[in-house]
Amino acid sequence: MKRFLVVLVLVLALVSVFGQTFERNKTLYWGGALWSPPSNWNPFTPWNAVAGTIGLVYEPLFLYDPLNDKFEPWLAEKGEWVSNNEYVLTLRKGLRWQDGVPLTADDVVFTFEIAKKYTGISYSPVWNWLDRIERVDERTLKFVFSDPRYQEWKQMLINTPIVPKHIWENKTEEEVLQAANENPVGSGPYYVESWADDRCVFKKNGNWWGIRELGYDPKPERIVELRVLSNNVAVGMLMKGELDWSNFFLPGVPVLKKAYGIVTWYENAPYMLPANTAGIYINVSKYPLSIPEFRRAMAYAINPEKIVTRAYENMVTAANPAGILPLPGYMKYYPKEVVDKYGFKYDPEMAKKILDELGFKDVNKDGFREDPNGKPFKLTIECPYGWTDWMVSIQSIAEDLVKVGINVEPKYPDYSKYADDLYGGKFDLILNNFTTGVSATIWSYFNGVFYPDAVESEYSYSGNFGKYANPEVETLLDELNRSNDDAKIKEVVAKLSEILLKDLPFIPLWYNGAWFQASEAVWTNWPTEKNPYAVPIGWNGWWQLTGIKTLFGIEAK
Repeated sequence: MKRFLVVLVLVLALVSVFGQTFERNKTLYWGGALWSPPSNWNPFTPWNAVAGTIGLVYEPLFLYDPLNDKFEPWLAEKGEWVSNNEYVLTLRKGLRWQDGVPLTADDVVFTFEIAKKYTGISYSPVWNWLDRIERVDERTLKFVFSDPRYQEWKQMLINTPIVPKHIWENKTEEEVLQAANENPVGSGPYYVESWADDRCVFKKNGNWWGIRELGYDPKPERIVELRVLSNNVAVGMLMKGELDWSNFFLPGVPVLKKAYGIVTWYENAPYMLPANTAGIYINVSKYPLSIPEFRRAMAYAINPEKIVTRAYENMVTAANPAGILPLPGYMKYYPKEVVDKYGFKYDPEMAKKILDELGFKDVNKDGFREDPNGKPFKLTIECPYGWTDWMVSIQSIAEDLVKVGINVEPKYPDYSKYADDLYGGKFDLILNNFTTGVSATIWSYFNGVFYPDAVESEYSYSGNFGKYANPEVETLLDELNRSNDDAKIKEVVAKLSEILLKDLPFIPLWYNGAWFQASEAVWTNWPTEKNPYAVPIGWNGWWQLTGIKTLFGIEAK
């Protein structure tokens, strides 16, 4: 009876707070992916779209399960390389759009070919290496490649949202690229029902093809994606059962678990799965950061475990020196011998020794080293203001570097200034993890760290923010991308790791968490280490990493 009264109070509270009355045990309240008022559901420009647009509304051909390194056919029934440059894809039977129109091979052809016509579409670069698509029949297609990039194609299979030809074929370029698409028609298990400044409501598509063809029946009748701008507010909502599913970074998780029974992936530290590799990008064109051994000294000087404890309360783990994610699809290529030979660990005495040998010494006895010519220098390290975990992290990094005599000051610009500095390479040292996240291929990690096009670009949005240039790296990245053989991939990964560890344009420090905390006040059977049926993250790009399957496994009390 007591529990019933608590739940009743929560329902009434939600009505007064959110102004909409939904049956509580049929409604999932989720947060951690909506940071501005919802205004865009355009599948062609996913960087602007409300999280869930791709995944809940629009769907990919395949999912990728990073826990088991497996592709799961989704809209596709199967796909295979039938020759070095031909990939044949078969769609499932019974696919339908949310308006009842059948989804066929024509829609898949259109999805790709419109990106050749309008190059502002996110995946249009595929046409640099895709020659043509042949429609074989209503369910079968053949992709013919001029330059098969096997690793990049893996990403295309999970990240390309298939769109309905009959909705988009007569739209202009402006309508395609700039439309808010307020009433999106996809093929997914949910459609957009309503939105306001603080939320977007997705309603279950009872005619979703997956109920019949896959046997997956989404449990929530509605998903209310909440815009919560304060971590403290999110913590309070989670404690009170007003937030069911949190993908926020929340402090105090050990206390929340003990006092409120909050669910996390792991029962104990680190609590979270790894999401990406966080580290320092270095402006390699600026002296003395241009000296590889100076960068190595910094790597030895920094204590990642202090960051793990101080900034994250042990909710993350320190990275291996190569930054390779501790997941099956990555670790099967882990170059242990290379890391053992060229890696680094926290050793401030080694850092001092390297700096001494380079001629960087504290000549004027002010506590900071001067360069070999006796000239003082000062560096800055930055992260966005308000990102409290990162702010604590760069404070710790600066402290460690100062202890070995390197004069470093942390800076906390607002996000817009930080982004301009990051993408424009206008920094000394900068903390980042934007291009090192979980994907279907280890190629993505090295492409993010070394992205060759950044060197000649005024702004780089795809990685290599310190503009490190190395022709050998470019050759190796191409070789990795064009390889479909595990032995060859492992060989190239070892070479790339060796270059990373020798030159250190990026210093990997820790694995940022796939933040997940859940309340069992209304919904139970959440994915966990002991019940790993999904990766319970709803950020953009993560529904395809089995996040969508969370909705099929949870149960209402």
